[in-house]
Amino acid sequence: MNRRPSIIESFNYAIEGVIHVLRTQRNMRIHFAVAVVVLVIAAVVGVSKLELIALLLSIAFVLVAEMINTAVEGAIDAATTSFDPMAKLAKDIAAGAVLIAAVNAVAVGYLVFAGKAADKSARVLDKLQDAPAEITLIALVLTVIIVIATKAWTGRGTPLRGGLPSGHAAVAFAGWMAATYIVGDSHRFTVSALTFIMALLVAQTRVESGVHSALEVAYGGALGALVTLSVFQLL
Repeated sequence: MNRRPSIIESFNYAIEGVIHVLRTQRNMRIHFAVAVVVLVIAAVVGVSKLELIALLLSIAFVLVAEMINTAVEGAIDAATTSFDPMAKLAKDIAAGAVLIAAVNAVAVGYLVFAGKAADKSARVLDKLQDAPAEITLIALVLTVIIVIATKAWTGRGTPLRGGLPSGHAAVAFAGWMAATYIVGDSHRFTVSALTFIMALLVAQTRVESGVHSALEVAYGGALGALVTLSVFQLL
């Protein structure tokens, strides 16, 4: 007769499940990292008790959905050895649940942080706009010199593929900076946040496709943003 696990053993099994998902699932690690960042930002900006509750519920919703998705995939893989349309459908449904949870978390995060972040970002942008154009130009020249020197030293990539910096990332982050400057104050935070996310997605695809390294993408993004910033300063 099998012995029922004690309460402590049950907790150990549950913790082992969480650890296993963290070790084996990249998306779970991303969710955990984002959760930590969100909670740190919440502590820094001083959210209210109700806002903190909303954030915690959203974070828990995403993590639970991801764990259920992993459990469903594992159970299906163990039960089937060949392609089954119903098994694929079950996996898609579980993945859809994670997507809904993530979208909800993004919406809650936006509602909680939008007002606080908008005020701070507006002050930062005003300081950037008031910065002397000479300083921005000097920074741009130094960046270009460093990029050219790095390309000459590494000798990798072509003008349109690979190498340092990433041209795609540079264009994407240039668009982000331009949109941030062009849009009026009332919609600046929303448009800037959306274009920044799209720029990050472009940079991520360059890394995941193996065309660029994370360093090359970071260099490209910084260069594109700096060039656009300089143009707006000078004009």
